[in-house]
Amino acid sequence: MTIPPRYAKQALFAGIGSEGQAAIGRSRVVICGCGATGGVLAELLARAGVGFIRVVDRDFVERGNLQRQVLFDERDAAERTPKAIAAAARLRAINGEIEIAPVVADIGPENVLSLVESCDLILDGTDNFETRFLLNDASHETGIPWIYCGVIGGHGQTMTILPGATACLRCLIETPPEPGVVETCDTAGVIGPAVTGVASLAAAEAMKLLAGRRELIQPRLLVCDVWEGTVRSIDTTALRKRGTCPACDRGERPWLNAEVGSRAAILCGRKAVQITPADRCEVALSEMAERLAPTGQIVQTPYLLRLSMVEPACEITIFRDGRAIIQGTEDIATARALYARLIGL
Repeated sequence: MTIPPRYAKQALFAGIGSEGQAAIGRSRVVICGCGATGGVLAELLARAGVGFIRVVDRDFVERGNLQRQVLFDERDAAERTPKAIAAAARLRAINGEIEIAPVVADIGPENVLSLVESCDLILDGTDNFETRFLLNDASHETGIPWIYCGVIGGHGQTMTILPGATACLRCLIETPPEPGVVETCDTAGVIGPAVTGVASLAAAEAMKLLAGRRELIQPRLLVCDVWEGTVRSIDTTALRKRGTCPACDRGERPWLNAEVGSRAAILCGRKAVQITPADRCEVALSEMAERLAPTGQIVQTPYLLRLSMVEPACEITIFRDGRAIIQGTEDIATARALYARLIGL
């Protein structure tokens, strides 16, 4: 079997070999979110020779992305290029022998199945739990494996999910955390080495699957802290054996069926979008004000918190029930992205 010279060193690796490399070349993946972790995943898999890569992202490039999002440069930020388009241009420059399909879209229950269709693997480059739970539903529905990734500060985690065989995201976390409970990159920060470290671990798992080495996938959650210099492997076998997972054992698909999930509505005449979380909750406004203080000017009352930002130019009003009005845009995808970044849905 003839292997192109660019993949020769990879094919020499015993874990892949010439047959594994050929399988990688026939593989099709979809990367959901191509910012930080998604960008590293996309670059590594493009260089590895994955035959088809679909990159999906709803956002555009900003200067604040450049510290950790490896596919973009200052020109992309100045032109506010959609991330999927900028990523595709960079990936084609890296490897012109494979097919790159950019999609500028907000992933939701109405389009997720078409986005993952005909792919062998789903990769998580998202920044919010709502989309991850949707991907988990789509994976179960289609039988397509997916790899969960999350990074914050100097640490992150990844888990490979084989539907029906290993623990899934809902085995690990039955429901998403409430808005404002978890830190986000915009409130806690993130460093580039954490992104590349966790994404590299996930990319290695992806290459095992795509090379036809499914038997090498272990039921585990990998937790990496590059600042502390630690990597932990947590066995998830017991989670799967409990038999109580709503997705694995009861076949529930609430995110895919749009039974749960945040709602977005354009507010007529106000150049604003209202985001309403799936479940109303009690947001601790004082704690949120402290977390958001570095991102802009804060005004707080007993009933709401108002954040004024310069980049992007917008005003976000957060109510105690988790609802938010993002003023300065009528684009729902942009509003959802801001909500996820700042409030953490």
